[in-house]
Amino acid sequence: MKKVILIADDSPTIRKFVSVALTMRGFEVIAASDGMEALEKLPNVKIDLIITDLNMPNLDGFELIKNIRENENYKDVPIIILSSLAGSTEIERGLKTGANSYLVKPFDPKRVQYEVAKYLN
Repeated sequence: MKKVILIADDSPTIRKFVSVALTMRGFEVIAASDGMEALEKLPNVKIDLIITDLNMPNLDGFELIKNIRENENYKDVPIIILSSLAGSTEIERGLKTGANSYLVKPFDPKRVQYEVAKYLN
């Protein structure tokens, strides 16, 4: 059975770019345009990993991660932040909030594939 990855990013270009990189590796990808939409999609499908941006409307990546980590059903799902925020403050906050990895945009698709493979074998 294919592993399912949820991508939350308000940029359609980033969602498409990450989706292509991951579907090429045999993953199923579900996309959400913000944290709210991501939370709405969680109960519908068994999600194996989440990739989220930090700067999104309605519910940002930090709040999304916090919500996921507080939910008994999803607290162990690996989360990778993919953000243009490259400062050590944001990276530290993202990891403290509960993310497993932090990748900075612009990114190499191979790097995303590598990070995902660390958690989904």
